Amino acid sequence: MQTYRTPEDAFADIDWPRAGTETSYAEVADPDGGEPLRMSYVDVVPDGWAPGGPIVLMLHGEPTWSYLYRDVVDAVSAAGVRCVVPDLIGFGRSDKPLTTADHSYARHVEWVRSLVLDHLDLTGATLLGQDWGGLIGLRLVAEHPERFASVVIANSGLPTGDFDMPEIWWQFRNAVEKAPTLDVGRFVESGCVRGLSDTDRAAYDAPFPVEEAKAGPRVMPTLVPTRPDDPAAEANRAAWEVLQAWDKPFLTAFSDSDPITGAMAPILRKLIPGAAGLEHPTIERAGHFLQEDAGAELGAVVAGFVAG
Repeated sequence: MQTYRTPEDAFADIDWPRAGTETSYAEVADPDGGEPLRMSYVDVVPDGWAPGGPIVLMLHGEPTWSYLYRDVVDAVSAAGVRCVVPDLIGFGRSDKPLTTADHSYARHVEWVRSLVLDHLDLTGATLLGQDWGGLIGLRLVAEHPERFASVVIANSGLPTGDFDMPEIWWQFRNAVEKAPTLDVGRFVESGCVRGLSDTDRAAYDAPFPVEEAKAGPRVMPTLVPTRPDDPAAEANRAAWEVLQAWDKPFLTAFSDSDPITGAMAPILRKLIPGAAGLEHPTIERAGHFLQEDAGAELGAVVAGFVAG
């Protein structure tokens, strides 16, 4: 597998990770048998945290990276909770396979599993997943339920291909596939309600200084199961069987302005037992990337949920 590694100087002007915290790296396997891939993550351990203390695993989606969670991390870590925030393979500081065929739903689940369970050996964690962070994270929760204490899903779901995606999602997928040059920062900005500063837009462009490095952002929409015989459909149906018996706390924290995933919130609350009896917040004045629009608000929700 041929990969691209973004030069570190591309991130020189970006305030992430915050001062006092370094980017960490782990090796995950190349499923084709080549050299291991380097996967990056930020591990924020607050003062006073001890092994056995609360942990939130924050998984981003398409086409963002761990930078998306910076304000969420500030709020959650201030409450004494350890925050582990990876960059998916193909994004952020992680290695980037150069062909779209190198990416699959199953490979992304395995890469995150290898980092979270093998390298970091996390247990008792709370998953916070948005966009692809939910698609990958919910598979991990269902396949390794003993490792997770609770779940927060924000603007995400677990499609099986048995139901069609909304038209606006198809428009997004077509736009990504057909764009001669993929403007990552603009796509992130289009999913925000409160706007995106030039500095933040540049931060989303930073991992991709060359066009060929964007195979991950280009291919991810095509990996979402959209038909019953999709390669990931069977595994996602199996995950749903586990989740429909999940009785640990399960919170939905969706925004009020995301036409792509908004319909999933009531479905998750209806089908997953752990969602019963909880007060599920709606994050106001926030779009698909609610971490950008309302990171502090989402962080406060997560911190309160973990403490409770």
